[in-house]
Amino acid sequence: MRSRIESIFEWLEEEDPEAIVILNSVKPHVDKTFFYASGLYRGEFENCALIMYPDHTAEMCVSKLESESASKSDIPMDIMEDREELKEWLEEKLSDKKKIGINASELTYKGFEKIQDSTEADIIDVSDAIIEARNRKDEKEIEILDKAGDIASSVAEEITDHISEGMKEFKVAAELSYRMRQKGASGDAFEIIAGSGPNSAEPHYTSGKRELQKGDFLVLDFGALYKRYRSDITRTYIIGEASDRQKKMYSTVLEAQKAALDMIEPGVEGAEVHNAAKEVIDSTEFEGKFIHGLGHSIGLSTHDGSGLSPNVEVTLEPGMVFTVEPGIYISDFGGVRIEDDIVVTEEGYRLLTDADKEMRVL
Repeated sequence: MRSRIESIFEWLEEEDPEAIVILNSVKPHVDKTFFYASGLYRGEFENCALIMYPDHTAEMCVSKLESESASKSDIPMDIMEDREELKEWLEEKLSDKKKIGINASELTYKGFEKIQDSTEADIIDVSDAIIEARNRKDEKEIEILDKAGDIASSVAEEITDHISEGMKEFKVAAELSYRMRQKGASGDAFEIIAGSGPNSAEPHYTSGKRELQKGDFLVLDFGALYKRYRSDITRTYIIGEASDRQKKMYSTVLEAQKAALDMIEPGVEGAEVHNAAKEVIDSTEFEGKFIHGLGHSIGLSTHDGSGLSPNVEVTLEPGMVFTVEPGIYISDFGGVRIEDDIVVTEEGYRLLTDADKEMRVL
């Protein structure tokens, strides 16, 4: 299997840095590429660094606090006693370099200054190459994403037995979080969305104190964090009784997702997949109510650098992992979203989340 470091350097095209520096600050400014390149998933690695070289080797400088976690990687490490030693380490490793790369999309300004003060080399941004490499998951990454998807799917199947009229949104969110941890997740992939009634029409709603009422849509958008990789699933339910309008909204979104999934195979443009879903929705009375891109890449980050959208240029390739999440949103009434994670395969795609998505009235 080709190494992840090799993948990054292959995407550099005409650029030829003699080293790529990944420098972490404090949370949340810890570059996930540190974990991508090292294969580590434990530890925090604040104020630590990793340097990758064109021969596909690497070395890292970590604090004593992280030395046990770092030992799980094959990458050689130096252990620093205090933060001041990190600059000295960078100076030593970069002293003979004329051009180095940085991941500018994740680096803080203070971090950039530290690198700049440690070398006289020209500094170039290689973040595009890093994104391209990370967009194509290897077998190990897909194995982990499979597990993250299984956890979320299992919880989506069982949560319906624990939801009832009068329950508060935040309680539903807490129940989802608890059940994912029970099944092996180390945490939530992102802040869980449990939006009921009119709140379900807000795609990035924050779960609140509203009580579930008869006739509500309930949108549950959640995912499992597992070995630093993430899943992302959305299911929409109806509390008590479904109106004809709600049934039509739901069936339209389900049809839109199916149309999009049927488009997925290597060589297809991401925008075409988005448009397949949009055309289904816009052919109904809900024209114009699909207000976001169809999906985003997912991996170490919930939004991992690419997407299925008319605003993103991406040609599907095996190993790419995306969400597929059409939705309809009507202010003061409610919304429906159905979301699954998929990996592009040689033949088409494979679902990473497989919870039932037929309309369910709770």
